[in-house]
Amino acid sequence: MTKPPHDKKHSRPGAETTDESAHEQSSEAQDIEIESVGLPDEGAVMPDKKLKAALDEVAKWKNDYLYLRADFDNYRKSVIKERADLIKYGCERLIIELLGFLDTVDRVLQMQMTPENVEQFRSGFEMTANELKNVLQQFGVKELEAAGQAFNPAEHEAVSSEETDLVPPGHIFRVFKKAYKLHDRLIRPAQVVVAKELTPKES
Repeated sequence: MTKPPHDKKHSRPGAETTDESAHEQSSEAQDIEIESVGLPDEGAVMPDKKLKAALDEVAKWKNDYLYLRADFDNYRKSVIKERADLIKYGCERLIIELLGFLDTVDRVLQMQMTPENVEQFRSGFEMTANELKNVLQQFGVKELEAAGQAFNPAEHEAVSSEETDLVPPGHIFRVFKKAYKLHDRLIRPAQVVVAKELTPKES
């Protein structure tokens, strides 16, 4: 007895047509989804004009970057050189002024000191000292008064103390070295003797 084919036994009319229709609908849905997200078709190639424009843009930005990098490198080297020159030659103006002061000192030292010209010699040294102070003031160096002032550890360095009634206790009685500021910065504190109260005498 011959068995009927298995596929024909369970097949129903129109089933094959329905499967093909469902496959077509699925493919169509995929095409619609691809179009909706804007994806390019498979195998699509960028037009030559757009590719060339993109490559030109890349080349332009690369050249701009290289120029900017070269400019920055030159600027960096220039700043380093200027800083080195400033450290090396920054005191040039001060030295030129001090050379004038040194000329005055040399002229004073060339004088022969005698009992008759002692006062003239002293006057020459006072003028020389004043000239030096003027030079320093031109460069922002300022002398700070200390004698008779209240002791200030920010500006004064106490080397000793001494009993006296000439100035109040805790005030500066004697100055060994003067204090100086460069503009608003203290560059050397004053070395001073600070006054303290007199010890009562025993009766």
